[in-house]
Amino acid sequence: MGVLLQAFYQMGDKGVPAEVNGSVWWDHLAKQAHSFQQVGFTALWLPPVSKGASGTSSIGYDVFDDYDLGSRNQKGTIPTRYGTREQLARCVAVMRANGLDVYLDLVENQRSGGSGPGGFIFRYLDADGNPGGGRFPKNPENFHPNVPEDPGTVPGQDFSFGADLAPINGKPPGYVFNGLIDGADWMTRALGVQGYRVDDAKGVSTRFMLPMLNSKAMKGKFAVGEFFDGNLGLIQNWLFDGMQGRAAAFDFPTRFMLQRMCNRSGPFSMAALDHAGLAGSNPFNAVTFVENHDTDSKPFEAIVRNKALGYTYILTSEGYPCVFYKDYSDDPGCYGGGKVGKTRTLKQIIENLIFIHEKIANGATQQRFRDFDIVAYERVGGDHLLVALNNDEQNSRTITVDTGFGANTSLHDYSGHAPDVRTDNNARATITVPANHNGLGFVCYSRTGLRGEFFPAVH
Repeated sequence: MGVLLQAFYQMGDKGVPAEVNGSVWWDHLAKQAHSFQQVGFTALWLPPVSKGASGTSSIGYDVFDDYDLGSRNQKGTIPTRYGTREQLARCVAVMRANGLDVYLDLVENQRSGGSGPGGFIFRYLDADGNPGGGRFPKNPENFHPNVPEDPGTVPGQDFSFGADLAPINGKPPGYVFNGLIDGADWMTRALGVQGYRVDDAKGVSTRFMLPMLNSKAMKGKFAVGEFFDGNLGLIQNWLFDGMQGRAAAFDFPTRFMLQRMCNRSGPFSMAALDHAGLAGSNPFNAVTFVENHDTDSKPFEAIVRNKALGYTYILTSEGYPCVFYKDYSDDPGCYGGGKVGKTRTLKQIIENLIFIHEKIANGATQQRFRDFDIVAYERVGGDHLLVALNNDEQNSRTITVDTGFGANTSLHDYSGHAPDVRTDNNARATITVPANHNGLGFVCYSRTGLRGEFFPAVH
């Protein structure tokens, strides 16, 4: 399914640095496009690209103007925090030239920076800079609670971070509904993107979001919803009842398991990872992740230990894995350049796991061993991949498991943590999984001699 890179992060309540090595964010990403492709990433998720109410301080979720991507002098600035519209368009074009898909972050639940009582009046500059002439102006009856809450949201879970848009119940009927669709269509065509991350899926009516994703330029493009909840049943209800299978969802149930596993914040049985979360039940609708901008920026939600073990799980399991830029990058202030063990950085470990994901991990998952400290599973497609994770920080473990490799097959550990082994006459393998020092308690065995490079996709 590829590997997605979340191409931004937060520093507390602030966004990425205004400049990195003298470049604004859009240019900084563009300079890395070739290297992203070379290590095996297939898509990037960009932060919200529209002008925010807090100007150059905006992370992007306080969207002000649907049609200002960094080209109009509003909220004290022409560029957004990430750069100008021209720099954004160039960034997307460079990613596409390197075979990478680009996903936009759609913020359809709220708008910020309005005027009048409650901040419900929005007027914009037009393309020539004339006040009040911009597209999609908004008035109080376009928002909750000035009209009733929309059907198709999650009751009691609509925590809007601004004036709460009403695409279903807003007045006049159809104005907000069509205005949001037209804005997303324009942005999609203006930038030439391939998909979307839907912000705050609980707060956006599925009676709007489903037809929106089936409209105009959005039709058929990839979409993943941020349904922030550890309840698998609620996520599945959103996916299959509300969205009729049109979108994927972030796998928060699995992520919360990985948080407990990595942080060792209490007793955790590795057996719980057997077909865990959304990826375990609906892998083609699951986007798995270890960290994102929200969880990393909140100390009580962040994973602070053994992150490599979490990335091993998502990059060898089913689902569509998403790597967090701050974990991958060796930019100042990011974690990727930090040593994990004696020789490798987290960035290097993630790159090796991306190779394993893209070149070896295929097919359904067969459980091979599980107890409180160890879980082992085999991906049974292609060349097969046998993975074992050990959460015991003090002791290595030796286990013997059935495999699908066949009898007397030479196996290599592509993580580099253990020596080659050979299956016996019954196709069983005896493997030793190292102790989980700094998250390195894992092995990834497959047939010896596997190689492969990454080449840009042809568009």
